[in-house]
Amino acid sequence: MRVEIVCTGNICRSPIGEVVLRAKLAEAGIDDVQVTSSGTGGWHVGDPMDPRAAAALRRRGYDGSAHRAREFRAGWFAERDLVLAMDSGHLSALTRRGRATVPIQLFADVDVPDPYYGDDDGFDDVLAQIEKAADAWVDRLRSRA
Repeated sequence: MRVEIVCTGNICRSPIGEVVLRAKLAEAGIDDVQVTSSGTGGWHVGDPMDPRAAAALRRRGYDGSAHRAREFRAGWFAERDLVLAMDSGHLSALTRRGRATVPIQLFADVDVPDPYYGDDDGFDDVLAQIEKAADAWVDRLRSRA
């Protein structure tokens, strides 16, 4: 199974989601789900994640150092089993990208706020929200995989 997590530039929310969901799937012994992330725009393609996002992950014991930003491509719908958007704006942008052949859903029960223009604490808050949502996705993916 292949899961794509999408935010705006793929340097804050979606890479945090990717790192956390991968780790939680591994902890649960689920090794047949591949998790990747991307952004709706290409502003940061090739860049590492925002240093504040990486620092928040490190403080909680995760490693996001290998991340490099990518832009989501409509052709990827055919290669994914599930696409998870970080907020309703991303959900709308993804549905406008073409005819999706896979489910597109929100990552969390409510929009994950963009911490980019805020202070460092915002990244810790977003990480906590993503961890909670990732726990729920582990349960859902266990039944799908």
